[in-house]
Amino acid sequence: MTLADIERRAAHKPDTLRDLSDALVFGEGPENARLMLIGEAPGEEEDLSGRPFVGRAGQLLDRILASVGMDRGDVYITNLVKRRPPGNRNPRPEEIEASAPLLLDQIRVIGPQVIGTLGNVPTQWFLDTKDGITKLHGTWHTWHGIRLMPLYHPAYLLRNPSRERGGPKWRMWQAMQELAALLEELPERREPLAIDTARQQGLF
Repeated sequence: MTLADIERRAAHKPDTLRDLSDALVFGEGPENARLMLIGEAPGEEEDLSGRPFVGRAGQLLDRILASVGMDRGDVYITNLVKRRPPGNRNPRPEEIEASAPLLLDQIRVIGPQVIGTLGNVPTQWFLDTKDGITKLHGTWHTWHGIRLMPLYHPAYLLRNPSRERGGPKWRMWQAMQELAALLEELPERREPLAIDTARQQGLF
């Protein structure tokens, strides 16, 4: 299985996703990326371009990565749901359930060592929690052997631009420094990644 195989599957739009855009925003980045960043769903500019995180939030994400010495081209960036919901509403549980197998296969192929979940929707899905991103931002978790850190969505930072100590941008900077430091310390993954999806498939 390759990312190209998964993308061909993703091109088929099941009836469960009938309310979502016809345009597919699959994801982009190297197939051997050590870091995956996962948002909730594409926005308007992503829907038009077919690429994830290309609007103002995406431009801020690029600057956030650069601030800790990372290049976007070294990171695999995607969304839990691959098609834009109408009016940029949050994906519904059944839409997440229909989309999740594609994301899980992306993770299997890429085998990242660290996952950053951007915002409430992917964070709550991965961690099977109702806790919000304000509480979980910058905390470390382990998901199927992968280190996972919930992070503020860049769109939230655009709405909260203060750089004061303790504010969202300051907390994002602290979290990204931790994430980058851990990536430097971790040895290369040598074994194939195994994901038991029983819990995720039973969430809804």
